[in-house]
Amino acid sequence: MSLIAVSKTKPVAAIEELYALGHRDFGENYVQELLSKSEVLPKDIHWHFIGHLQSNKVKQIISFVHLIHGVDSEKLLVEIQKQSLKAGRHVDVLLQMHIAKEETKYGLDEKELSQILANINNHAYPNVNIRGLMGMASFTDNLTEVRNEFRQLKLYFDDARKRLNETMFDTLSMGMSGDYQIAVEEGSTMIRIGSLLFGKRS
Repeated sequence: MSLIAVSKTKPVAAIEELYALGHRDFGENYVQELLSKSEVLPKDIHWHFIGHLQSNKVKQIISFVHLIHGVDSEKLLVEIQKQSLKAGRHVDVLLQMHIAKEETKYGLDEKELSQILANINNHAYPNVNIRGLMGMASFTDNLTEVRNEFRQLKLYFDDARKRLNETMFDTLSMGMSGDYQIAVEEGSTMIRIGSLLFGKRS
């Protein structure tokens, strides 16, 4: 189980505190904030980009980002491939699935996922390591609904893994401060925790 400390909007000093305790995986939502923090914090931090990434911002983080969580379109995947090739890197990413009821949440649908999986099998993205799937459940007090959404994501994950036959496809990122326990019960291998580690946003 991997734990990503969601450090978006948190000061450098708060990240340094967790770093001093041995934590190395931090998640940021905004490219500019990630760039400014990465410049002043230790170089052995694994930076996770967990927000909605615009294609025109990919080149700004591609040289150092550890994992891009929210690949929510084929267009974005193509741009990551292009910039990874330019940078001479192989970059790890997760495909983001739309599992929540809210329309505002980003993500692929089943058909789009199927197309990308076919492209992966045809070696369309040689510089991109597709490590797994991620998704965010609905923001609701209905825990049964949340559980069902996580369960659906696990089904997508298991099916994708079979279709790819890839040993590197090993990450299912689901669960945040409010629902991580359900996510873990439903098969999550990576959780993104912010407020439980850093306190509520001011």
